[in-house]
Amino acid sequence: MGAYQELERIFAKLHRIGGISGIMHWDAAVMMPEKSAPERAEQLAFLHSLHHETLATKKVGEKIQAAKQRAEDLNDWQKANLRLMEHSWLHATAVDEKLVVALSKAGSECEMAWRKARGENDFKTFAKYMKKVLKLVREMAVAKAEKLKLSKYDALLDQYDSGRKSVEIDAIFSDLKKFLPGFLDKVLTRQKKKKIIPISGKFPIATQKQLGKKMMKKIGFDFAHGRLDTSHHPFCGGGPGDVRITTRYYEDNFLPSFMGVLHETGHALYEFGLPEKWRTQPVGGALGMSVHESQSLFIEMQIARSYEFCEFAAPVTAKEFKRPGKEFSAENLYNTVTCVKPGLIRVEADEVTYPAHVILRYEIEKDLISGGMEIDDLPERWSKGMRELLDVKVPNDKDGCMQDIHWTDGSFGYFPTYTLGAMTAAQLAKAMKKQLPGIMREIQRGDFKNMRKWLAENLHSHGSHYTAEELLKKSTGSALNASAFKEHLQNRYLP
Repeated sequence: MGAYQELERIFAKLHRIGGISGIMHWDAAVMMPEKSAPERAEQLAFLHSLHHETLATKKVGEKIQAAKQRAEDLNDWQKANLRLMEHSWLHATAVDEKLVVALSKAGSECEMAWRKARGENDFKTFAKYMKKVLKLVREMAVAKAEKLKLSKYDALLDQYDSGRKSVEIDAIFSDLKKFLPGFLDKVLTRQKKKKIIPISGKFPIATQKQLGKKMMKKIGFDFAHGRLDTSHHPFCGGGPGDVRITTRYYEDNFLPSFMGVLHETGHALYEFGLPEKWRTQPVGGALGMSVHESQSLFIEMQIARSYEFCEFAAPVTAKEFKRPGKEFSAENLYNTVTCVKPGLIRVEADEVTYPAHVILRYEIEKDLISGGMEIDDLPERWSKGMRELLDVKVPNDKDGCMQDIHWTDGSFGYFPTYTLGAMTAAQLAKAMKKQLPGIMREIQRGDFKNMRKWLAENLHSHGSHYTAEELLKKSTGSALNASAFKEHLQNRYLP
């Protein structure tokens, strides 16, 4: 067996380990008994250790070098796969296995503690577990920075958005920080002229689930290879052949779960559309979290909050809830889902204020990694940032610095991908509408076939064959920038 073929065998094994770990994380979030958490932490730590010891070996490094010497024998997909294999190997060999296991255990413990502490607004308990996670993440950042010749934060960012640098993000976010305040003021002033009928009352959770599944199926979710469940924090997990998405419900407001389901369905469509031939290999996986987030935000923001989608969804929604009044007219639904209102919760934020939530987290996590601040500083820094960026007062830690799950398992470097994803989604939507001039009329009729086909041909089917920048240039004609995103906001909110 040649060196490259041996690597494919090893990475197929790693893929299976990762898949098992993913399902166990899903189970922990959805249905695992609370007191099973310590055992689950040990199980996940074992899987992370097994993954690490399989990948971070001298043998794998030697096979990579041998395969590179025979690169002329590989086709384009194999060459891209080899590049990604080396990237994974470099990340793995930068970190000692003991640190991998310790962070896995600390992350599992912190996540379970967070679930209880958030509900009780108990920052003190949360902080005790989070300090241990941060200490280990800082150690990992130092090790990876040295190995990858990157800054500590960029070494963590590279895990989620390979090749991206914080200096690039700083420039993009600086642009948005200059643009958004004035734009937000204009939008809020214009919005006062709109008459929005409150969509209020009780919305049975069973009906919300039924509506969510109906919309998922219509857009293209394959329930033969996936499912919808409930969790504390919405997410998409599993893998291409077994996609698990979750949402959370409020009886007095169906829109958070409705939009949450559509958001996670965007992630799911991407997973379903990845190249099956390369499923067990790095090149067959998703192209980093900015691209993954672009797919969820493409469906939620670009499509589901469009007037055309509301014309399709309004009668369906009114029928499900048996509410035929004007509150469920297309115009009122559209005005409701595009209502701009600075608020506390990131996952429920409108698309105008959402970048501010991400910028705050990005700036905080950079300082946490650099040592410029500590976990105990979080509440005060969070409150200060929310006042400065959105003029919002934070009443408690539950709806402030404890609202997100991401940091609990050490996922630092992840947050900027949300807004980078929103910008990517805007570029993709602009390109799709230009290439398919009648596409929004199809959405209006509830026909999503050509939308899915365009996404599959231009993005999903390529897996990680190209870099994110290469793929975006191929599909939209330009590299990532904020112009299409700002143009989209202007067209929707200040036409």
